[in-house]
Order: sequence, then C-alpha cells, then structure tokens
Amino acid sequence: MPILSGAGYTAEISTLGAAVRGLRLGARELLTSWPEGGPVPYYAGTLLAPWPNRVGGATYTFAGTRYELPVNEPERGHALHGLVHAAEWRVTEQGSSSVRLAYTLEPSPGYPFTLSFEVVHALGDDGLTTTVTCENTGERAAPYGCGPHPWLLGERLRVPAAKVLLADERLLPRSLEDVAGTPYDFRQARDLGGTRVDHTFTGLSAGEVLVDDIRVSWDPAVLPWVQVCTGRHLDYVGVAVEPMTCPPDAFGSGSDLVVLEPGGRHEAAWTIGVL
Repeated sequence: MPILSGAGYTAEISTLGAAVRGLRLGARELLTSWPEGGPVPYYAGTLLAPWPNRVGGATYTFAGTRYELPVNEPERGHALHGLVHAAEWRVTEQGSSSVRLAYTLEPSPGYPFTLSFEVVHALGDDGLTTTVTCENTGERAAPYGCGPHPWLLGERLRVPAAKVLLADERLLPRSLEDVAGTPYDFRQARDLGGTRVDHTFTGLSAGEVLVDDIRVSWDPAVLPWVQVCTGRHLDYVGVAVEPMTCPPDAFGSGSDLVVLEPGGRHEAAWTIGVL
C-alpha cells in the first residue's frame, strides 16, 4: 500500500479502487478509513467511473442500442458508482509524495467499451490532489462520467450551490430547484445538526465544498455537480463529498454526459486539504 508524505500531510493509497484509504494533517484524521484490503464501507475514498452515482434501473440507451448493466444496488434496482471502485489497480510509478496507478477497463456486460485509466495522487501545500485521466482505447464511442467518494470528518457544511436536484423514492432525479427556502441551502456554512442530506447540487459559485475547515476543491467547468451525503442516517460517520461530471442517471437522461470518441481523453482533478 503506497504511503505518501509531504507538506505536513500523510496519505494512504490503496490499489483497491485506486482509493484514498486515509489522509492526515499531522496527527489529525481528515477522512474515514477502512482495513487494508477492505471491505470498503460506502465506497469510501474510491474512484467512481465510468459513471458516478446511479444508472436508473441498470439500463440505458446509447447510440441507439439498449444496454443492461449488473445491478449492485438491489434494494432500488440500480447500477451504482461505476465499474472500477472494486478493481485492483497497478502502481506504475511512486515517489515520496506522489503515486501513479493504472487500470484498463475491458468490455463487460452492459458496458462493451474499452477504457484505459491513469490516476495520480500527489501531496502539496493545498493537500492531496487526485488527477484522473481516461482514454477510450476501443473502436467505438463510449458514454462516460467520473468522480470521487471521500467521507470527510466534520459536522459543519458549506456548499456554494444555487440549485439542488430533488430525487424520488428511488433516489433518481425528480426536479431541479433553487436551494433558497429549502433545508438544503448551505451557501452559508452551518452546523448539520439532525439535517439529513443525500442530494446533488449544481449552480456552483465556486468548485468547492467545506466540511468544518476541510475543503474539497475542483474546476466546476469539468465537475459541475456535487453529491453530498451525511453518514448519520446510514449509521456511518462523516460527510461524503462527491464532485461529479454529471448528475445521477446521466446515462439515461444524457445530462452533461461525456461521450468519449475512440482515442478521446478526459481529465478531471480535485484536491482535499485543510484551509
């Protein structure tokens, strides 16, 4: 398991899911962790691709063909969080403060496309920056999306988003609403208290979310959506902050869906650190 150090931070990186298994500033734990080798609770620290969040009913139509994915959220019948979060990645380069991992996603039932991934985790003054590069190495266009799934340890939340995506009972998109006047207006930092959040936000004035003084930051032009989930209602700790290229069920709706042509590449990056 690669262990990185730099600028006062220590990061533990797992080859399982290219995950951030732990992140500390000095002795302070910033993220939830899990035993080496798993199991991984609630996708903690893993990479979500080639889609983040859900594909509703585990089915979608792309380029005129209907596909059926394996269901891994059986209580709702969806395909959740992509196909690489439980994969074994290989380390291709490692230094004291950075590591590079790679994985090739081969065609599989419901996703007959070939993607080559490279993930770089690097520590710097701002914290841990993760850069994900995906290339379509197959012979046909492929639908794509990505994002991370860290659980931040804190109780005070700020989300500079003007819009919240309300969901139905199956957690699929229902309507996009202004946050003003809803329990989901976190444009000013406030304590979560007993507020349950498991919602997608957009209309970001800045690509960042703060949990206490821990910040996840990114380019909102690349990742215009963010899922925020409180762990308390799952009997888990922390707050999941998941910047995403697309909203839930983008494979079904086409909303902000990335289409990777053969030879096409997509890059996304985010940083987790303390202000």
